Amino acid sequence: MFLKLLLSVAGSLGAYVLYQIFRLICKEFNSPLKNMPGPKSSHIFYGNLREIWKAENSVLHEQWVREYGSTLKYKGFFGGFLSPRKTSTDNKRKIMNPAFGAPQVRELTPIFVQKSVELRDIWASQVAKSGTARVDALTWLSKATLDIIGLAGFNYSFNSLASEEQTELGAAFATTFQAGQTMNALRMSTDLGPQLPYHRVYLPVPTVSRVLIRKFHQRTKLDRVMENSQAVMRRIGLQLLQESKDEMAQNGTFEKGRSRDLLSLLVRANTSKDLPASQRLSDEDVLAQVPTFLVAGHETTSTGTTWALFALTQNMAAQTRLRNELLTVSTDEPTMDELNALPYLDCVVRETLRIHAPVPATMRVAVQDDIVPLAQPFTDIHGTVHETLKVTKGQTIMIPILALNRNPAIWGPDSMEFVPERWESEISNALPGVWGHMLSFLGGPRACIGYRFSLIEMKALLFTLVRAFTFELAVPAADIGKKTSVVQRPIIRSQPEAGNQMPLIIKPYIRS
Repeated sequence: MFLKLLLSVAGSLGAYVLYQIFRLICKEFNSPLKNMPGPKSSHIFYGNLREIWKAENSVLHEQWVREYGSTLKYKGFFGGFLSPRKTSTDNKRKIMNPAFGAPQVRELTPIFVQKSVELRDIWASQVAKSGTARVDALTWLSKATLDIIGLAGFNYSFNSLASEEQTELGAAFATTFQAGQTMNALRMSTDLGPQLPYHRVYLPVPTVSRVLIRKFHQRTKLDRVMENSQAVMRRIGLQLLQESKDEMAQNGTFEKGRSRDLLSLLVRANTSKDLPASQRLSDEDVLAQVPTFLVAGHETTSTGTTWALFALTQNMAAQTRLRNELLTVSTDEPTMDELNALPYLDCVVRETLRIHAPVPATMRVAVQDDIVPLAQPFTDIHGTVHETLKVTKGQTIMIPILALNRNPAIWGPDSMEFVPERWESEISNALPGVWGHMLSFLGGPRACIGYRFSLIEMKALLFTLVRAFTFELAVPAADIGKKTSVVQRPIIRSQPEAGNQMPLIIKPYIRS
């Protein structure tokens, strides 16, 4: 009896698998994108994704644009149709918006400045020994921004600048982020879950598929470390959330010291009497913001500031001009408004985020069929010219942020050069965008909600460090490469085994 039942289930599952394979083949054959130009798939599973993963920032995107035009297609996993999922993004943003407004970032600015000064003093002690020092800017800036997001994000002290020992949460996050730099087919399939056609075709129930894959997959040491790190992040995140909720419940508000952190502001907004119960976020939704805060407020800003210092070593006139402007401020602890009142600092930050966008690309999934008008028509493989693009529900659109930020058709023949002065032109200011007239923070209703936080944090770091030191690159500029893993981080081409780094030579700036 059991054998008959097992055979019946196996037969039904086999039929379902064949049906889903047939559906995918038909969907690919009937896709409106089938005649669109683009590179051939280089792998049956990865499609073109492994090429993108291995390539340096937007170089591959720019190469494809030159070969196939500004509108092209590439292959993702198994041909690359992702499943659209309903989310409560709009509701989350409504609740989270107050935490990222200008008044809240203004209150957080002293934390940005405090940690910038702490980093300045550490570097000053290293320079004092011999009048010069070699520092890894990426490592130190990552420590500073981790401390900042810990305090400003959820009132947690990572103490990264002051101590060589990592806190439990800091170690867990570092492990998770570093593991994400390895492209592993199985890990990506289990992490992306129902988005992948692999799950939709072969194992139709996502939760069952994950269990089966992990059951029969030979778990590696990295798998176990990852699971332990994620468990630590969840446990500490729940603890921080509960502390915030308890304080709010007992006092009806927060003590002055912690009322500024983003998690507390989120809890306050989520428990507002004006918010209907049906629109409130669950503890899981709120908890999910902890790693989001860490990546968005830590990795992107530290990487962006690192590239700013690199760019200034390649343009000493810009470095001098920036320093002269910063020295006009009479205090070492500027307010947000004082930082925003420095026009050339703003130009440097804008140009850095244009040419060295920390996140070089992103993807969006169509939630409904649509017809997209094109600024530039494309010619398909049969020679037919198209002025619109028909997109069907579930298809993925890649937005090559960095390639667009460096497009000569938009920015002119010097689009690949670091020229802060371009932002003094009315032409640049006429370009549309949420901030900086570029795509670094995306645009529309899904634009980066924390862009003010990131900008003021970056300005505070540059303000403090460029006033105190002169910067030179410690290796030839041609030896600096970029490797993308969530954000594009610097590497030394001749020492890839050394990992991400940005070695700089710093000297104290002596005011005349």
